[in-house]
Amino acid sequence: MLRKLRLKFVALNMVTVTVVLAVVFTAICVIDYQQSVARVQEALDAAVVHAGEAANGPFGGVDPLAGQAPSDTAPEGATPPEIGGKRGGSNPTIPVAVFLAGEDGALEAVQARTTASLANDVLAQAAAQLADAPGGFGSLDGLGLFYEKRVAGGAAYLAFADMSAANGWQALALTLAGVGVAALAAFLVISVFFSRWALRPVEDAWTRQRRFVADASHDLKTPLTVILANTSILMEHPERSVASQSQWVESTQHEAEQMQGLVGDLLLLAQADESASKPSMERLDLADLVEGELLQFESVAFERGVELRSQLEPGVEIRGNVNRLRKLTGTLLDNACKYADEGGQVNVELRRSPRRVELAVRNTGFAIAPEDLPHVFDRFYRGDKARTRDEGGYGLGLAIARAIAEEHGGTLSAASDEASGTTFILALPVCE
Repeated sequence: MLRKLRLKFVALNMVTVTVVLAVVFTAICVIDYQQSVARVQEALDAAVVHAGEAANGPFGGVDPLAGQAPSDTAPEGATPPEIGGKRGGSNPTIPVAVFLAGEDGALEAVQARTTASLANDVLAQAAAQLADAPGGFGSLDGLGLFYEKRVAGGAAYLAFADMSAANGWQALALTLAGVGVAALAAFLVISVFFSRWALRPVEDAWTRQRRFVADASHDLKTPLTVILANTSILMEHPERSVASQSQWVESTQHEAEQMQGLVGDLLLLAQADESASKPSMERLDLADLVEGELLQFESVAFERGVELRSQLEPGVEIRGNVNRLRKLTGTLLDNACKYADEGGQVNVELRRSPRRVELAVRNTGFAIAPEDLPHVFDRFYRGDKARTRDEGGYGLGLAIARAIAEEHGGTLSAASDEASGTTFILALPVCE
């Protein structure tokens, strides 16, 4: 499943980048083509205008050209096309052929402004197609020409430029295509690398979920197996009284209670995972709550030969859910009493700082192995694999405790060494 998810991730990224690059590169080519056509039009327009001015034609304000052909060379004093000064305008490298249309429709080249030539057959076809055409800029696709036509005072000037002058976008498109292919290849490598990095949390969560389901199934299967076995024994001897078979009935009840506790813990974890279903919060005195839990565990500590000590700062108020915080505190105390060495101590300290409240529960005894310490809050994790369910529980207590702490906007951490034992520290925000 994760492999398919990774492939979809990479494919989606590649399709998205390909579409974006295609749109951007297409826009660049379209803009380049439009700019090239605009430069051609400016070149044609300038050639026609200057041709008329050079011959004192209709574009110079006076119309002595009406009825006479322009001379082959510009008269003395005529103003040539102005270049330089970074004013933009026409591209002087665009070859332009300028013609004057006579009354009979024949085209005569204006040599002073012509930098290109046309074949006779092409010129004849262009003259025929533009004989009745209105003035302005256009193209003759069949002849591969752009043209500009100006008519004034009975004289018509035609300027032509090859369409290849606006084909610079094709070379640009090939360049961009090469850049795009290289960019996509590089992005493919990057996407494959980052897909593993981005999906690592998903992979970890998927692994934890599978392990969680397997462990939960195993811990539910064990009491079910015992219950079914007890039931089978009871059904084999229906003539016997309930009292005579009380051991099977009590065993069944015990396993059912174990299942009920496990299901309750699983539901509590599921509720804690749902951020939208937070429990109701109220203002409470954490010192009173911890003191109440300590009273409940005095007998437990006495039976296990553990000395229970406390140092609680009074009047420590926070906002929280009473039932959840009682379960959290009870879990820490039960864990400390359970793993304290015989004749050891469990020290509980509650203190308040300007920004947070800290509850520290420390027990003497063997330290948690360094390789186990990072996993003590994992679900169904048991550091001592030799412990049974009755001795070590299901491995959900500390996971639930941390979930409750985070639910209240706090943290739960653990530290352990041979010198001071094991300490769990609950940090919660103070009540404003």
